[in-house]
Amino acid sequence: MFQKVLVANRGEIAVRILRACKDIGLQTVAVYSDADRNALHVRYAREAYNIGPAPARDSYLVIDKIIEAAKKSGAQAIHPGYGFLAERAEFAQACKDAGITFIGPSPDAITKMGDKITARGIMQKAGVPVVPGTDSESDLTDEQLIHEANNNVGYPLLVKAAAGGGGKGMRAVHSPDDIEQSIASARAEALAAFGDGRVYLEKLVTGARHIEIQILADTFGNTIHLGERECSIQRRHQKLLEECPSPFIGTDENLRQQMGAVGVKAAQAVNYVGAGTIEFLVDEDKNFYFLEMNTRLQVEHPVTEIVTGVDIVREQLRIARGKRLRLLQDDVKMNGWAIECRVNAEDPFQKFMPSIGTISSVILPTGPGVRVDTAVYPGYEITPHYDSMISKLICSGDTRAEAILRMRRALEEYRILGVKTTIPFHQQLLDSHRFMAGVFNTQFVDNEFDISTAEGENAEIAAILAAVIAHRENQAAAQVVTKNARDTSNWKWVGRYERIHR
Repeated sequence: MFQKVLVANRGEIAVRILRACKDIGLQTVAVYSDADRNALHVRYAREAYNIGPAPARDSYLVIDKIIEAAKKSGAQAIHPGYGFLAERAEFAQACKDAGITFIGPSPDAITKMGDKITARGIMQKAGVPVVPGTDSESDLTDEQLIHEANNNVGYPLLVKAAAGGGGKGMRAVHSPDDIEQSIASARAEALAAFGDGRVYLEKLVTGARHIEIQILADTFGNTIHLGERECSIQRRHQKLLEECPSPFIGTDENLRQQMGAVGVKAAQAVNYVGAGTIEFLVDEDKNFYFLEMNTRLQVEHPVTEIVTGVDIVREQLRIARGKRLRLLQDDVKMNGWAIECRVNAEDPFQKFMPSIGTISSVILPTGPGVRVDTAVYPGYEITPHYDSMISKLICSGDTRAEAILRMRRALEEYRILGVKTTIPFHQQLLDSHRFMAGVFNTQFVDNEFDISTAEGENAEIAAILAAVIAHRENQAAAQVVTKNARDTSNWKWVGRYERIHR
């Protein structure tokens, strides 16, 4: 029953977790790199500790520094968020060795499900359907992989990294002429990204949907699922938009429950505890295959929270504190629809090139059914050190059509100046007839969706003009407020913001 939690992450997810901790009365601790000294999560926590002077991009990966910060602050638990150390078994083990609760699964479960080759073997033994591919749990040589590709797996296929995720170390191969080079480049990318160059082969499921099942499991052997999320809107295997429930599953309650039951079986096969996600590929005939398990909180968890009414981060904290799940499977109900757009500092008209700079102005959308998870503010600097995500914009409604209309409205209200963003991309995506009809797959954005440069430039100009007008209106309003405000010259600001340890 820990009372103090250190969040070993940054950005919007750190703020999200800190809020969940405060909601149940837990004390909070943040860590930060030199580049994040003025970050919102640092100011939001009760205490914050610098974990430099490692290079900014590596600071949140130094296990010893994070454990040291936890000990100094007296934090009895650590929440890893997602990314960074969230799926590192050695980090979970280091927490355990230090007598600190790791808010997540066991090191053993992370190890088993973090290695995709091992996970495939476990799932096959548990009776969970997997995508056809190489079944050997050993590291096959290039020659062995080429033989398997040509004689057993067949084309088209995917070369996939055994470790990590996010589309790194993955190559689609459509011809025997390309297999040798694809294996070499996938190995090199995987080694650079994850320190592990092992790869394996999977049959490329054409026209596939990417649908995942949210899992919750406690330490008393209770495991439930919270329905599915559709994550097929991707670019180069990176998710851009997610929704709950899936428009492909729709009213097929039998398929929904079947996938959920298989997801629970997959989690139970490794004695999973905490929040996790079982990812599936679903073909055009609604056959589904295990893809991988994310042994952590997902970026897209808010859409499930909105539709089911379950605070997933709060449940993570409760489970880690040794409490039973508050819900049985029959208690889980899906009501309405939710869509999440990932707003990144990228230029969608220049092949999603990262946009570096300082955010000079931000106007967040508000109103019924609108949620924005973010950690940026005017003056916030987008650096090359970290992921380009600015925020997650989540809109909900009683129906998918209502959620789409609300998202369109929210995207129109959203104003960010100083960097390029993916807002124009999302606006045009939501205007796509195929998206509105729910007729898309994982290749839709890469192969079939054309974002018009001309329309994008017009949208950007309109956004800038609207932001300028809004800024002037805000200035005028501020002058009125200042004129009518009481004299605050003798006010003195004190409080927890002074408790930042330099």
